[in-house]
Amino acid sequence: MTAFWTAPQDWRAIASEALLLALALALAYGLVALLRRGRDGSDSVWFGRWGLDGVLFPVLALGFSWVAYRSLPLLGLAPALLRLTLPVLLSLLVIRLVVRVLHLALPRAAWVGPVERWVSWLAWGGSVLWISGLWPLAWAELDGIQWKLGATKLSLASLLEAGFSVLLVMVIALWLSAAIESRLLRAATGEDLSARKIVANLVKALLLFVGLVLALSSAGIDLTALGVLGGALGVGLGFGLQKLAANYVSGFVILAERSLRIGDMVKVDGFEGRISDIKTRYTVVRALNGRESIVPNELLITQRVENSSLADPKVAQTCVVSVGYDTDLERLLPLLAQAAAGVERVIADPLPAVQLSNFGPDGLELSLVYWISDPENGSGNVRSSVNLAVLALLRREGVTIPYPQRVVHPAKA
Repeated sequence: MTAFWTAPQDWRAIASEALLLALALALAYGLVALLRRGRDGSDSVWFGRWGLDGVLFPVLALGFSWVAYRSLPLLGLAPALLRLTLPVLLSLLVIRLVVRVLHLALPRAAWVGPVERWVSWLAWGGSVLWISGLWPLAWAELDGIQWKLGATKLSLASLLEAGFSVLLVMVIALWLSAAIESRLLRAATGEDLSARKIVANLVKALLLFVGLVLALSSAGIDLTALGVLGGALGVGLGFGLQKLAANYVSGFVILAERSLRIGDMVKVDGFEGRISDIKTRYTVVRALNGRESIVPNELLITQRVENSSLADPKVAQTCVVSVGYDTDLERLLPLLAQAAAGVERVIADPLPAVQLSNFGPDGLELSLVYWISDPENGSGNVRSSVNLAVLALLRREGVTIPYPQRVVHPAKA
């Protein structure tokens, strides 16, 4: 067994390597800081959140360290410290790539955390084996653990290699799909946002399918067996996965028809709020109080849904007030309309209108109708402002609001 550690010739060689390594890391850090300058500080795969926690820093550090490693023989020095550093930087690159891509593409998936821990343990364990020179021995032992599956012989080493290939290809596919989706959805609103969401979902599904096929091919799995798997999957969809398939199909139908769009105010199954996102399986509806409802897409197709923003975002609201029968309505009605028009979010087209809606037992009932164009910002605050404006007007004009009166007759002796 040949160890990958070469004893240093003298302390001067170690100092030279340390200086080259420090220079490589400093160049990588400086270049990352220069390229990150002017960015908004948002989380990304290349730069992460703070610059050093992204993929770009280990890529540049590994590249500069490799150049320094290849330059040492030209200087008459035997590499020792850099021989230890290269596998550590490579492991760091693999970990950062997997972690950043999974956090970007699948931020809410519960299995992302365990996958990150397993990748970290395997990467650091592999670097330790490589540095200590035990990698060939450990790989030979893993390759010796074999079993037969039909006409194919499998080993633990081949399974690890296949798993790494599948993970790498799928991570790259997720990275590409997330980047394309982010670029498509950037600065998109309304109907354009829904159309781009369709394209983003289709591109993501296509890239994941192509990535899975390439990963299985690189792992040495015969793709002709996918025909049998496809038949079994079809049977499963027909029985156990019928609801799941219906939700996915309904998601594409919603996005294609544009009957529901991101930003619309809807009421479904007694829950009212704004659509914040449309996934291929479910739709996220966020209420004005911050609560979110995960609505399966099949429910939005098969049940009645109230959409306040489909054809026109304008919404009418009504304020009902009672005044005495002796009130001068010819003077009061225009003043009520003006009071409602003076509220900030009440729109001028159509104008507020006041109607005599009913002759009540205690007074005249007036209905003040006004319109708003931004129901996603809430309706209770506008209603309160209009009510306060109406109350202030009635007090200023000396108009009384009648209240029920009851006459109690004494009992006869």
